[in-house]
Amino acid sequence: MDIFVNIALILSSLILLALIIAFVCYMLVFYVAPKKSKEEYDVPNGKIYEPFYEDMIRWIKEGRSLPHRDISITSFDGLRLYGRYYHFFDGAPIELIMHGYRGSAERDLSGAIARCRKVGTNVIIVDQRCGGRSEGRTTTFGIRESRDCRAWIDYIINEIDPNAKIIIGGVSMGASTVMICAGEELPENVIGVLADCGYTSAKAIIKKVMRDIKIPPALLYPFVRLGAIIYGRFDPEATSPVEQLKKSRLPVIFFHGDTDGFVPCDMSRENFEACASEKKRLVIIEGAGHGIAFPVDPEKYIVAVREFFGKA
Repeated sequence: MDIFVNIALILSSLILLALIIAFVCYMLVFYVAPKKSKEEYDVPNGKIYEPFYEDMIRWIKEGRSLPHRDISITSFDGLRLYGRYYHFFDGAPIELIMHGYRGSAERDLSGAIARCRKVGTNVIIVDQRCGGRSEGRTTTFGIRESRDCRAWIDYIINEIDPNAKIIIGGVSMGASTVMICAGEELPENVIGVLADCGYTSAKAIIKKVMRDIKIPPALLYPFVRLGAIIYGRFDPEATSPVEQLKKSRLPVIFFHGDTDGFVPCDMSRENFEACASEKKRLVIIEGAGHGIAFPVDPEKYIVAVREFFGKA
């Protein structure tokens, strides 16, 4: 009898340890704590971004000063999500743009406002769940965010213009968000996708970061996934950009910097190859690190967007 008691105690201890490790992994990877920046202008940290701080701050100032409308929706799971709508041109397409992992619309997308004005489109920049003013504490690497993207599409059609032409776009996790969304059945209003430095799947990018910090993915990733399922109530392997693109017929333009040290440029190449659309293009920006393809070469970026969606 003592043997069975000991076995039960050992199993209980192992289960408890697994749950503790899974919780720690959830907190490190998926939980987003409330953020209140002490700086007037929130810009990304890192040496690769420093040369562009002057541009980024100028774009933030312009975004605040330009006429815009604060808008919001309620997500499928009850979160209040916020965005800003900039109407520049009557009858022009509306770009619906999502920011990256643990970012915000103002931090990651103020440059996109300036870019849209030059391209000739209107724009909505969105605070994704957990970002900026939007509610939520769990980021899901595009799984739930893709459903939020669809809700924003419906908002544009129902509240702004039923005949609006919509381009869904994003940077980093935002790009992966819209690529997942692109694989679903969408209204005819959606005319294309702009995916800037998106990853192929949550699993792939999480494992890549683990290897970067010398953690064996085979050992720890199962606990990361378990933490997401138990504490975040979602499965990071439920879907992925690379799989969804196999179903998408929308025109897609991919951007990526060839020196991206966070999301490898090869991930955009893989997404490009997987994309089933007859209309697709991959634009590599030389010398650009993660998320700064536009600041590094704004002329090439703008020309590529104009050419692509002009033909689309």
